Amino acid sequence: FVAPVHPRAGPHPPGRREEPMWSTTVAAGRASARGVAVGAGRQLSSSTQWHGTTILCVRKGSKVVLIGDGQVSQGPVCIKADAQKLRRLSHGILAGFAGSTADAFTLMERLESKLEEFPGQLMRASVELAKNWRTDRYLRHLDAALLVADKDMTLELTGNGDVLGVGRSMAIGSGGLYALAAARALEDHPTMDAEAVARRSMDIASSMCVYTNSNYSMEVLDLDGEGGEEEAKGE
Repeated sequence: FVAPVHPRAGPHPPGRREEPMWSTTVAAGRASARGVAVGAGRQLSSSTQWHGTTILCVRKGSKVVLIGDGQVSQGPVCIKADAQKLRRLSHGILAGFAGSTADAFTLMERLESKLEEFPGQLMRASVELAKNWRTDRYLRHLDAALLVADKDMTLELTGNGDVLGVGRSMAIGSGGLYALAAARALEDHPTMDAEAVARRSMDIASSMCVYTNSNYSMEVLDLDGEGGEEEAKGE
């Protein structure tokens, strides 16, 4: 009697033990019974993280424009398409967030308290918040990033203790790099103002990032007059 050989099977190197064909199936079944995804641990853990957004700030001429999309995703599922991710804080400061909504609002409240402590000093208030965010046992577990702007500067705040302010345009979120690249390419266009640059950059980001949609909201800070809020829809 000769045992059948699998058609793709070949000779095995000396000293190498052949694994039974059923071992992987049995291991997968046992792991499944324990609620573990075999071979997809990273994908499973990342699916519970909140992705989802693009926040862009553009400075040009006499305007500061903060624009954000409305999509919130959990893993591969879009669970909300018209979320509001921008806020106008006290002292004429615009703020947008990427990450967990509850965490972001907690951080915005902390930022507002710092602005009350240091009125008109966005940089100092942001640095103090970043220090607390990095060292406080409660705050350092908050999963969000903030983009804040006033008439003088734009800053990105992260949980790593970073306070970044680079260039006329800045962006955060899953589609932030796409929007930022587009904005920096367009910000010197002679016929496009800050709002046009922001809208076009978000159009490009939403066409490339699956976690970004075209339901935009916008906050405008007019350096020559009163700032106002504008709701904008992507084409």
